[in-house]
Amino acid sequence: MKTDRYTPTSRGWGLYCLVLLLLLAICPAPSQAAEPAEIVCIQCHSALPDKLGEPVKLWKGSIHAENGIACNGCHGGDPKDAANAMSPQRGFLGAPKEKDIPAFCGRCHVGVLKDYLASAHGMALGKGGPTCVTCHSNHLVVKASLDLINEKSCTRCHSFERAQTIKSAMQQTENLIIATDTKIGSFKSQGVDTDRLEKGLFALRNRFHSLFHEVNVAKVRDESTQIMGELKKLDGELQGIEEARGKRKIAGAVAVAAALLAAMLLYLLKKTYD
Repeated sequence: MKTDRYTPTSRGWGLYCLVLLLLLAICPAPSQAAEPAEIVCIQCHSALPDKLGEPVKLWKGSIHAENGIACNGCHGGDPKDAANAMSPQRGFLGAPKEKDIPAFCGRCHVGVLKDYLASAHGMALGKGGPTCVTCHSNHLVVKASLDLINEKSCTRCHSFERAQTIKSAMQQTENLIIATDTKIGSFKSQGVDTDRLEKGLFALRNRFHSLFHEVNVAKVRDESTQIMGELKKLDGELQGIEEARGKRKIAGAVAVAAALLAAMLLYLLKKTYD
């Protein structure tokens, strides 16, 4: 009896199976990547009560946790060895004294430390003045934003009038930074090359954040105005990209419509001759 060429006994089917097996051997099914082991500091302190466990709970909601900076990033020690997690030989530093807090944080935030030390707050260090944790907290580290300048926080040390004036001068600039960042992120997700724009915004954001420790109202206003001008230039470039993409979409739609119209005309022409 003649065998159909699509049955399992055919040569074609055998060749197909052989190719499939070779492909499976070359490209094995992806396995789920194992999550990295949790550092011993978190493992230990998570199970401890009250003050010993509280730092972990606070840290989990911090900007440090969001960016993958754990206990050892600030306190040193060995994050993988419980026996040496708090060993000075492995770089463990523990909690700094109040006057040492700015230098402690400044190991990573070099520019911010410089701005702080030059400010009225920094000049009052060791004399009852605020440190980094006064505004940013220690384990629940809060991201730098104008929300940190508020009446509840500022009036712990002085009146709020000057701080409020500075905040008002900076508010519009911060809003534009956030809006620009959102636009750049949107374009990036669509495959647009935004590297240069991201670097430009990064530089302006850092320049803006340097004003957070400034108490000179005139300087804050002047610098904020200059930064706003640079941000508007970036926004103009983003609008240009948006307009160019819009034109390409329209051109593409016109090309598709023209192709469909041509196909329809050819079809009608062919039908007429038939």
